Amino acid sequence: MYSEHNEMHQREHEKCNGERRRKGAQTFRRGRALEFYRQLDTKRDTLKKQLDSNELQSIHSVIAGELKATEAIMNEFVVTFKLTEILGETTEE
Repeated sequence: MYSEHNEMHQREHEKCNGERRRKGAQTFRRGRALEFYRQLDTKRDTLKKQLDSNELQSIHSVIAGELKATEAIMNEFVVTFKLTEILGETTEE
């Protein structure tokens, strides 16, 4: 009877520990996703500045295309990784 109780307790402990690990991994992945999104955001800001630059007028259409593609990737990324709520929180801070 004592060993059954120990086995049951051990299984419950393993179950809880496994759930914590999964949530920890999910948090880690979400953090990495947010970091990548921030990198895309920086790239978008850089492209916007380049569009305003007189020196780069000759390649304006190329930069505009890159900007449009970057923004499309950012939008897809938010949807795919369900970052809408998190990004709303970080921009309000």
